[in-house]
Amino acid sequence: TAFLHGELEEDILMSQPEGFAIQGKEDQACRLKKSLYGLKGSPRQWYKRFDTFVVEHGYCRSPYDCCVYHNKLKDGSYIYLLLYVDDML
Repeated sequence: TAFLHGELEEDILMSQPEGFAIQGKEDQACRLKKSLYGLKGSPRQWYKRFDTFVVEHGYCRSPYDCCVYHNKLKDGSYIYLLLYVDDML
């Protein structure tokens, strides 16, 4: 479900889902506003949204691994976020 929250930057069209086609407009397509599971660009769009969120909240991305974020607290300790997404159900 994480992929459903990615914002699309380009226009992506899909045919109307079977059973939901509007009569008389079956040849028209639907324009997607959000990414869907199965789109090739969905993982990238979701990662970009996650990255923007954590960076805005004070975390720094590791220069060695783009899925590791860290934040130094006032007491000198660190918080590490390790991102791992497995699309297996």
